[in-house]
Amino acid sequence: MRGQDRSGLSLMRSWSVLGTALAALVVLCFGALSQESGRINIVPRLTGAAPPMGVVNTPPLDRPIVDDVRRMRNYPEQPPIIPHSIDGYQLTLNTNRCMDCHKREFTEGSGAPMISITHFQDRDGQVLSDVTPRRYFCTACHVQQTDARTLVPNTFQDANTIGRKR
Repeated sequence: MRGQDRSGLSLMRSWSVLGTALAALVVLCFGALSQESGRINIVPRLTGAAPPMGVVNTPPLDRPIVDDVRRMRNYPEQPPIIPHSIDGYQLTLNTNRCMDCHKREFTEGSGAPMISITHFQDRDGQVLSDVTPRRYFCTACHVQQTDARTLVPNTFQDANTIGRKR
């Protein structure tokens, strides 16, 4: 430390103390202004009016449609809807119950449609011998059809029904 100029260090410390004091003053002023309104706005809960950690009766799940009828897709790249119940299907890192029927080797015996060839391609377009890891968890894209009521009115029109008529 011998031979160093200490005046610069003390000047920096004083600016640091002044800056901290100024920040505390700003926080106190804005805190006092916000308390002057006397009322704190609480954002309403998204999950309903039940108290936190209270017991809430959960509505029953919608029933799956299990008629095994393939549904028409609403748009070109829509993943197909699962037309059967998947309750109890194991879908983990080591087991995928969907592949018991939909893998190429088992479709003849099960009568299920084979998974798309796109499920065997990695990000670079290379075709693999098995399902690519990014397409392994089926329910990330495919959903089970249920008898749920419509939450929002649907005004969707297919491209063939709008525009010029023949």
